[in-house]
Amino acid sequence: MKKLVLFLTIMFMTMSYGQEIKQIPLINVNGEGKVKVAPDQVCISATVETKGNNAKDVKKQNDEKMDAVLKFIKKMNIPTADFKTKQVALNPQYDYEKKKTSYNATQTVEIVVKDLSKYDELMEGLVQQGINRIDRVSFESSKEAQLQAEARKLAMKDAKAKAEDYVSVLGQKIGKAFTISDNSQVYHPQPVYARNENERICRFNGSFK
Repeated sequence: MKKLVLFLTIMFMTMSYGQEIKQIPLINVNGEGKVKVAPDQVCISATVETKGNNAKDVKKQNDEKMDAVLKFIKKMNIPTADFKTKQVALNPQYDYEKKKTSYNATQTVEIVVKDLSKYDELMEGLVQQGINRIDRVSFESSKEAQLQAEARKLAMKDAKAKAEDYVSVLGQKIGKAFTISDNSQVYHPQPVYARNENERICRFNGSFK
């Protein structure tokens, strides 16, 4: 589920102009807009980590495992543009008790899978080919920007409608929006929710005169 929540904060403010004091009445309302959508792609960040006492051997083993991982990804017919390696590192680790240096090599691959039917087989194969650390799995929508814009509009309309309801009791009308600030937050479902919907939450702070 994509959910955008709009908060318009409205308060009574006093502004001074020389000896003249002008009061601006503001009304505080909360608005909420929701747009639901099922994810159509999954982003995976996975790492091959290798440890040993010889830097050259550790790096070689790590390269071989990552090479096998990349070949498997290609075999799964994932387009080349949808995966890339990054964060390649080889770090020494000194054990002060044993007075000995070991080495830790890591390589990370980031994959965007646009065919969710491949997810289970891909994850199983990555582990079999040498991936020993899954850093992130995020189910997303490729139309996120469009859906977020729709939810914002709904949230704004909801906030305005509430403000109009409140002031109508007093026989008044609202003016233009005084202030609006966007404090949006984005939430992606974890793997256990792979078949569920995405959730987005956007927060706005604003004022109506």
